[in-house]
Amino acid sequence: MAPPKADRSDEVAWPRRSCYHLGMRQFLIKTLLLPVLGATLLAACSPTYNWRDYSSPDAPFRVMFPDKPSIHKRTIDVGGMKVEMTMTAADVDGTTFAVGSAEAPDAAKAVEALGAMKTALVRNIGATVTKEKAAAAAATSGAGSTQSATIDIEATGTQNGTPMKLVGHFEARNKRFYQVIVMGKEKALLPEQTDQFISSFKPL
Repeated sequence: MAPPKADRSDEVAWPRRSCYHLGMRQFLIKTLLLPVLGATLLAACSPTYNWRDYSSPDAPFRVMFPDKPSIHKRTIDVGGMKVEMTMTAADVDGTTFAVGSAEAPDAAKAVEALGAMKTALVRNIGATVTKEKAAAAAATSGAGSTQSATIDIEATGTQNGTPMKLVGHFEARNKRFYQVIVMGKEKALLPEQTDQFISSFKPL
């Protein structure tokens, strides 16, 4: 005669892919462990941001990166103007944080480059601009005159069926121009992390 089967009616059927241990009893989860394990799960499965101050050795700017960045250089065409752009970027769980910097022949060309960079970047990822703000200023001091311009955008699109988002800050300072972007899956772009990166950018 076969032995009776153990009664397992009080066990939880956990999904195979989980940060929790298998076989925890339902009443214990509900009454004691759920809040603690929920917090542990969130911490273990969330992206890790290891913020550090970064000063570029190639261009006059500072920014806070969420991880150790890598640097790449290449010659690109920006609105018909050939420039060598230095791209400094870090990736956190599929979200890209990047600063591109280059130098134009003069301040007017640097300002023109902002619109060209914005248009090319949005087109390349098949996105649509949902927010845009532009500003320009000129100032004179004992150190000389400074011309500056900025464009700030948010854009959304779809990549392989996944909603994507781009947050970009484009800035010209005299002959120098920059693109500061955060790009990744829309749900993964946390506003506090995105704002921290974009707002930490400072041309020197």
